[in-house]
Amino acid sequence: MNDKLDQEVILNQEDLLNMLDSLLEKWDEEWWNEFYSDKGKPIPFFVNAPDENLVTYFDKYFDDIGRALDVGCGNGRNSRFIASRGYDVEGLDFSKKSIEWAKEESKKTGDIALYVNDSFFNINRELSSYDLIYDSGCLHHIKPHRRSQYLEKVHRLLKPGGYFGLVCFNLKGGANLSDHDVYKKSSMAGGLGYSDIKLKKILGTYFEIVEFREMRECADNALYGKDICWSILMRRLAK
Repeated sequence: MNDKLDQEVILNQEDLLNMLDSLLEKWDEEWWNEFYSDKGKPIPFFVNAPDENLVTYFDKYFDDIGRALDVGCGNGRNSRFIASRGYDVEGLDFSKKSIEWAKEESKKTGDIALYVNDSFFNINRELSSYDLIYDSGCLHHIKPHRRSQYLEKVHRLLKPGGYFGLVCFNLKGGANLSDHDVYKKSSMAGGLGYSDIKLKKILGTYFEIVEFREMRECADNALYGKDICWSILMRRLAK
């Protein structure tokens, strides 16, 4: 009997997804902890400034009070801004190091954001929990076979009419690979770049697109913005 072959039997959908996970490089908690261990690295988003598009969303679209989830919150820069606008905000990140950093910064500013060290795929929250879910830099790292699982969960956790804000690589910032190419090359190449056509096709299944544009380049430290990214605001469809 071959134990290895017996263990590799695909019995259900989750087995299939796990098998596809194993075909690609593993960016696990240990990898991200190492990434966030040196705060002085010249990483563009290692700043203490919110995304420029997020600031405009509050000025144009959002109510003064709500509940928000900041997925992949990193050092908490966007969570802190959301909290400053009166929202009850939860910052979520897979990396323990990034959550420690976010908590340190929150002690300095006195904001009341709650920070949680976990994967978005693992968290268990009630349906329709949030007025706003914000993702600055996660989607382009999510493997194509997990993408629908991710977006369906965002949809379930949003209240009817709730907003989903997204920042992700365009083709100037990320790898120009088709979903098929990812598996042919066994690599996400550091993060997928999306064309506007591909991204609208993917997101339009779940959300009404309110605003879709290139992120504005910001030269000062008051706001974060890089034109290698898209910035998209959506509302939950009734699906």
